[in-house]
Amino acid sequence: MSGLQVLLVAGTHGNEVNAPWLFEEWSKKPWLINTNGLSVCKVIGNPLAYKSCRRYLERDLNRSFLFGSCDAQSNKAYEFERARELLSLFGSSSDQPCQLCIDFHSTTAAMGSCLVVYGRRPADLALASLMQARLGLPVYLHEGDYSQTGFLVEAWPCGVVVEIGPVPQGILNAKIVEQTHIALEACLGEIAKARSRMSNFPKQLVIHRHLGSLDFPRDSEGKVESFIHSSLDGADWHPLCSGAPLFISSDGDVQRFYEDESVVPVFINEAAYMEKNIAMSLTKREVWPFSNKWSLALEDLIQD
Repeated sequence: MSGLQVLLVAGTHGNEVNAPWLFEEWSKKPWLINTNGLSVCKVIGNPLAYKSCRRYLERDLNRSFLFGSCDAQSNKAYEFERARELLSLFGSSSDQPCQLCIDFHSTTAAMGSCLVVYGRRPADLALASLMQARLGLPVYLHEGDYSQTGFLVEAWPCGVVVEIGPVPQGILNAKIVEQTHIALEACLGEIAKARSRMSNFPKQLVIHRHLGSLDFPRDSEGKVESFIHSSLDGADWHPLCSGAPLFISSDGDVQRFYEDESVVPVFINEAAYMEKNIAMSLTKREVWPFSNKWSLALEDLIQD
């Protein structure tokens, strides 16, 4: 099949249920979403985990698009097999090749909604710029963390993650469904305008660039011995200055942040990241001038 196709993914994590529910309703009611005339392929990323309301069965699907591992038939973990299956269905060599991928997630962190871009591919930055201008959402640029790789959208020529929240895992919430609906139609609308070369690209992109992550303080057995300080809990996107409290133990011992330069924490106390030894990620807010190379990369990619 030729021409522009957009891959829409929900349920990459099976206990993030709001986007998959919207997709299922959309399948029953095709008029529910305005696709702006685009050809779309929508899929539940991890259907077995979604059926069980579990984040994953054997390993995180959103860390399983590791090209060597995906190609290695000897690795039989379900999520590796699912990654290979998605590539065989919608990858560049498939019968339904998709040029763009939008992956819909939800977060338990009290950070609201945001866009996530992995690395600095020009087309990704162009699409994120359009979506930020349309939706007013912060952009989290995840790069330089070699312990966190193999993300789904990186396996397609252009891809952005949409995080909607906060919402507990496994809970269907009307507000979250509606925000997902709005974001989905806005994404498709901006892609359609870019395809027609009618986009009004912004002059700048505001990003929060990943610097690293902090783990909870742990004892000699690896058990958490201090939790997020109450003054920090829910303070995502706000600068963290030197001397600010980070963690507090049961007996009131406070661990503070000491750095010369302020940083901005995100994904504070994200439930899914406890297993990854991440209490929060630290970012630096930067304003990048928009580059014409970004828009050219996106427009060249999505022309029929």
